[in-house]
Amino acid sequence: MPTRFSRRSLLRSGALLTGAAVAGCASAPGTDPLFAEGFEESDERWTRHGHIGPEESQDAFEWDISLSEERAAAGEWSLAVFTEGDHDDGVAWVTAELPTPEDPSTFSVSFRAWSESESFNVLRNAVAYLGPEEPTEEGDFPDPGANSSAVPDAPYGGLREPLHLAEGWREYAFDWDPDEAPERLFLSVGVAVVWEADATHYVDDIEVTAE
Repeated sequence: MPTRFSRRSLLRSGALLTGAAVAGCASAPGTDPLFAEGFEESDERWTRHGHIGPEESQDAFEWDISLSEERAAAGEWSLAVFTEGDHDDGVAWVTAELPTPEDPSTFSVSFRAWSESESFNVLRNAVAYLGPEEPTEEGDFPDPGANSSAVPDAPYGGLREPLHLAEGWREYAFDWDPDEAPERLFLSVGVAVVWEADATHYVDDIEVTAE
């Protein structure tokens, strides 16, 4: 299980960053991506996962992830992520294994997520993870408000930042600078429930660069 980094560790390191604050860090001009996904051909390299806290049975949490032509940030397809809100808890995500650079690299990850409306309340969080182990539960993702771009010694890359900051598509991004090249590298992107209401979000235009 990946080691978590928390809000407290981020405060020690300087500040909590939002996706807007780091959106420009994800892909340097002219850099060939290590990994790119627009869901235009298939989603075969992704596995689907869902998890809810120990207070509830895993079967009690309803979620679904599927390819969709309903929305797209680029092209015609995206990934639709449905999560029920009955328990004010739960996360649904997809994971893909990425090629691993031979030398230590600074990884930059960006993706876009769609929300139906803007809200001053935190209804859902976008979650993401990049690191040497596959996430298996909600606690393997960063704490709310966290972004590894603000943590120089983060054990893995990732973020957990609010959706519904704007109506429509919004970019999320983070950096991760590991001390050594991981033997295996996994990327996960998904949605975490906060508010008691059912919701569908869309994820598209995922890119990972290594420098």
